[in-house]
Amino acid sequence: MEKCLKCANLVIPGAAFCSNCGTNLVQSKNWIPCPSCLKIINRTDSFCPWCGKGITNIDNLGFVPPEMIFIEGGSFVMSKGESAHQVNLSAFKISKALVTQELYEAVMKINPSKIKKANHPVESVNWCEAVIFCNELSNLLKLEPCYSLDNHTKLDGFDYSSQIWNRLECNLNANGFRLPTEAEWEYVARGGKFSAPFLYSGSHEINDVAWYGENSDISTHEVCKKKPNNLGIYDMCGNVAEWTFDKFQKLPIVQQTNPTGPSYLDTTANHVKRGGSWLDDKEQCTVYFRSASVRTGKSSSLGFRLCAKAAKKI
Repeated sequence: MEKCLKCANLVIPGAAFCSNCGTNLVQSKNWIPCPSCLKIINRTDSFCPWCGKGITNIDNLGFVPPEMIFIEGGSFVMSKGESAHQVNLSAFKISKALVTQELYEAVMKINPSKIKKANHPVESVNWCEAVIFCNELSNLLKLEPCYSLDNHTKLDGFDYSSQIWNRLECNLNANGFRLPTEAEWEYVARGGKFSAPFLYSGSHEINDVAWYGENSDISTHEVCKKKPNNLGIYDMCGNVAEWTFDKFQKLPIVQQTNPTGPSYLDTTANHVKRGGSWLDDKEQCTVYFRSASVRTGKSSSLGFRLCAKAAKKI
């Protein structure tokens, strides 16, 4: 079933109008969310009629920009057991889907994935390459890049093994794309402000929401084919594990507000990955399981999704 872009009501495939709000579903196929304010606009608009920001014509881009979902800020208990602690988060946006091979190749002109299928998540991307992709996509959509190295936002010329990456800065006030922080990732996986105590993102039954070791047939799968969680976000658990912005640390048990992990001057720490993958067991696909990898690490079971500064809710 498909959803009406205006009211999110489920509609019958091929229907001309939404039975709930009456929206013309034929015309709405040309609608996209404004990258800056998330209001629905026509794909041919040069400027958003809501916020006035310039819009790159996606027909000229050759790809459809990722759909970003507004996540209302709030408080939640992160982790579990002795590591459980309260975290307060401001509002942000996160991509409905994992970054696909189709989108990655359209932006970077290369597909590094080992299991090559256009609508499957991109994988075999290291942490640096995920960061570079965020800036490149931001530039294509005329948004301000979030990441910089010594004031440079064009990052593909820096050696991934160089210690210069420990000086990476992230401008959280920029309107471009970035990786989610570990706290943002878990907040979304748990369902945000109105979270439910599920083991997996959206369900206690892993087969409803995740491709993992026992049902994946040893492969990634097309994105958005399992059930979403209550925020409308797909594949938070399983399919591919996801890079986050943070470096790995033992979680503090004090209350935190908008944490971003340990200092990047900590050159010994690896980067956090969350969610589990097509080859992992149930425990590794839970909303609280944590693991890490060196920034140059890559695997056919590791990808990423996008995050961004919040704008007004649709």
